[in-house]
Amino acid sequence: MKRNHTILSRLTTGLCSFFRQGFKTKPSTSSFVILLTLLNTALYNWPLFSFSIKNLDGFTLNSMQTLMTVFAAIYLVTTLVLYVLFILSRRLGKAVCVVFALANSLAVYFVVTYNVILDRTMIGNIFNTQYSESGQFLSPKLAIYFILLGVLPAWLILRVSVQKTSRIRLFAHLIITVIVTSTWIWQSQSHWLWIDDHAKQLGGRIMPWSYVGNTIRYQNQLAKENVVQTLLPDATFDSNEKTVVVLVIGESARAENFSLYGYEKPTNPLLTASENVVTLKNATSCATYTTESVKCILSHNNPSGSFSEQFEPLPSYLQRQGVDVFWRTKNWGEPPIKVASYLSSGDLKKNCEGSECDYDGVLLSHLAEQIQESDKQKVFVVLHQTGSHGPSYYSKYPKEFEVFKPICRSVELSNCTQEELINAYDNTVLYNDHFLDQLRKTLEGLKDTSSAYLYVSDHGESLGEGGIYLHGTPYSIAPEQQFKVPFFVWMSPSFIDQRHISIDKLRAREQSTQANIFHSVMGAFDMNSEIYNKDLDMFRAARQQ
Repeated sequence: MKRNHTILSRLTTGLCSFFRQGFKTKPSTSSFVILLTLLNTALYNWPLFSFSIKNLDGFTLNSMQTLMTVFAAIYLVTTLVLYVLFILSRRLGKAVCVVFALANSLAVYFVVTYNVILDRTMIGNIFNTQYSESGQFLSPKLAIYFILLGVLPAWLILRVSVQKTSRIRLFAHLIITVIVTSTWIWQSQSHWLWIDDHAKQLGGRIMPWSYVGNTIRYQNQLAKENVVQTLLPDATFDSNEKTVVVLVIGESARAENFSLYGYEKPTNPLLTASENVVTLKNATSCATYTTESVKCILSHNNPSGSFSEQFEPLPSYLQRQGVDVFWRTKNWGEPPIKVASYLSSGDLKKNCEGSECDYDGVLLSHLAEQIQESDKQKVFVVLHQTGSHGPSYYSKYPKEFEVFKPICRSVELSNCTQEELINAYDNTVLYNDHFLDQLRKTLEGLKDTSSAYLYVSDHGESLGEGGIYLHGTPYSIAPEQQFKVPFFVWMSPSFIDQRHISIDKLRAREQSTQANIFHSVMGAFDMNSEIYNKDLDMFRAARQQ
């Protein structure tokens, strides 16, 4: 941490002295573009070069040539864009550079502090984060980065007076720059393999092109997804028993911190003692961020395979087939849905009583009454938790669940000891254990009703392993803590009897994924349809002979 502050101090000092001469003389537009490109590389791309140095074979000639090739690529893209902007208008060029400086300062802070990679998935994570969650990242360190790396450079850029240069001359300089840098990159083909092997890590750290390019990619993906949903084939029901199925979508819960999965700390005392709770082994998520994972959980097929056709999600499908569907959320990120009742935590809090109304417990407020008021034989409830979402883990549970101490009370997670960070996170898991036990009691209290709940987290969470925090790392390089998730079910005795389920068979499953949810819920309601996949229905696979 001290090393980062030293680098930041030296860079800003150099920036001030570098621009001091610019106030005395009036640089040409070409000189100004070159100056901005060099400063962008030095001021905002040092995390990228730091990563490169750590992953190269020391300070060898080959390593230095690889670094020069990476530098040439950044320089080429940056000068190309800046020359085009300044050819169009000096004011436009300056304005864009000011915006980049401010945005870069925030991007560098998150890359350095949380070791995140600004790829398309992380950009999606950012766009789908509400203010209530984003406010948790505010800290003095963020303010320092924003002022020193954002506001100060932006002010200096605005202060410099740039000489007018003919567009023909600027275009000529652009052509020369492209030829020189492209020649270097081309003759450095022997270094491309290393760059290709680390493309995602490098691409997610290049400022500002990581977040600019991936924002464009994310918006293109979003445009493809925002199409009219295709209705799924109608279904029939093989039975008419009163059945309630609850799907609990957890947030940022990782399996290795659940004592149900062998964790040494007692984070699941109530679930462990509860009968008919079946822990599913080797469960994995579809993605490492909420929107993609929730879409996968609610889809009958793999939604990431193609964006040409979007099918209605599970809640909408069940509602259209005559099931009463209630969606209760303290989170966000679900696809467009059409249900009988959609209640946010704000809606639920109006009639909530008790100390848990500011936490996930609000999702259970008057749930039994809402279910009992339904005149349908089939009721499906989704509870979308805020769960263990970081970085302020300490704010996700009531005071009485602060069992594991000492805890981390900072959003700058690297400032906490590993023990403090893990303790704070484990307390969120302990509170979730209480939440699910309360849900069990609610379902058990429903008279003449067969019931079950399925719990699965949207994705996991990194807690400093390998210097990585939070989630959203590209799936192909994500640590297992971000995609190995807790997944378990609870079933009432009547549910087990009616569907002839062998708990031993269910418990013996070797692998489960979020793709099992859609078809298992259909199986729980005894539904049949053209799109029903019996091989993905956990309950059918666990039937007694």
